[in-house]
Amino acid sequence: MSNHLEVSGHRDIVILFTTRIARLFAYGFLSVVLALYLVSVGLSGEQVGLLFTLTLAGDAAVSLLITTTADRLGRRRMLVIGTLLMIVAGVVFLLTHNFILLIIAAIIGVISPSGNEIGPFLSIEQAALSQLVSDNKRTRTFAWYNLVGSFATATGALSGGWMAQGLQLTGWSRTGSYRAVLAGYAIIGLILFVLFLTLSKSVEAPRVERQVPRLLGLHKSRGIVFRLSAFFAADAFAGGLIIQSMIAYWFHLRFGIDAGTIGTIFFGANVLAGVSALLAVRIARKIGLLRTMVFTHIPSNILLILVPLMPTLPLAIGVLLARFSISQMDVPTRQSFTMAVVEPDERSSAAGVTSIARSVGAALSPSLTGIFFASAALVSLPFFLSGGIKIIYDLALLATFRNVTPPEEKKE
Repeated sequence: MSNHLEVSGHRDIVILFTTRIARLFAYGFLSVVLALYLVSVGLSGEQVGLLFTLTLAGDAAVSLLITTTADRLGRRRMLVIGTLLMIVAGVVFLLTHNFILLIIAAIIGVISPSGNEIGPFLSIEQAALSQLVSDNKRTRTFAWYNLVGSFATATGALSGGWMAQGLQLTGWSRTGSYRAVLAGYAIIGLILFVLFLTLSKSVEAPRVERQVPRLLGLHKSRGIVFRLSAFFAADAFAGGLIIQSMIAYWFHLRFGIDAGTIGTIFFGANVLAGVSALLAVRIARKIGLLRTMVFTHIPSNILLILVPLMPTLPLAIGVLLARFSISQMDVPTRQSFTMAVVEPDERSSAAGVTSIARSVGAALSPSLTGIFFASAALVSLPFFLSGGIKIIYDLALLATFRNVTPPEEKKE
């Protein structure tokens, strides 16, 4: 029986890594051209920013409902529902450029304007992986999980940008080439639907003998999850000011470069981000999860502030790549820290609530960036605001949680 559980557990880990790769490829594939597509079909910069805000806001609501019930109603079932919402969003964005219909699809569907994780998938997968591996292997597993995701995003960004560029060179219109990318996004959603159906019962939350009062699926860990959520929301608000689609648009505005070149830039950026996530494991073993989160995040945000100060395209690209080379070290450590300090039967809910907080925070800021981008004098302001707020977040996080110790860091 134990051998069967080990085999099914290993198989589930492979499936979860595969779904992560496919999903992040889709997000990266779309992110490079999404803002360009929406502008090409007649939306203004302000409308694009508003649409992205509503996309993230809708994601927050849908993800909250799905992730806080996943431990009780079934993690696999909720993952499958998430893929259906992903397919719906891709198809609607593909078939219409009516602003009202796009808003509806953005609110109820799953579509990523940033190239980063969106929807309920990450939270539920984190909970399942934490259950399938030991505490000592959790951070390393999350690091590899983020590494393959970053490589997938990078490859997707490169593929999406150059696919659109290649189609345009063969006679396709700009809008038509961007629609082809959207079709690819919807198809990958269908592939994810099939993959999630193959997961075993090993990914489901452990049964709890005695029912306890819950709020958003939380009981014993409610306090620390709510405090973490407040901090993560502030960090995500800052990050939402410079989501990948908007950075791509900024490079287009500032230097006039095409989608293919933008895709190449983000391929390199996301590869470096993935490697940085893996390096975080060694650092965390020496100084702990929390300090790794903070001490690698601050220099990353200093570099972010420097990007718009660069006078030439090569320098701007160089600073952006340097920023990405250390920007993701806080991600696997943050995920592992959250999973470490909550009860096993609260993990999907904890990951979901903190993720929702991030989605809400991020949802408030793209519309501001759209307004800033409409003014030549303010086009670089999102970089300064984002970096500054993130640095304040880092220092406050360290001060608040310095005495909270994950199980694997406690001395025997």
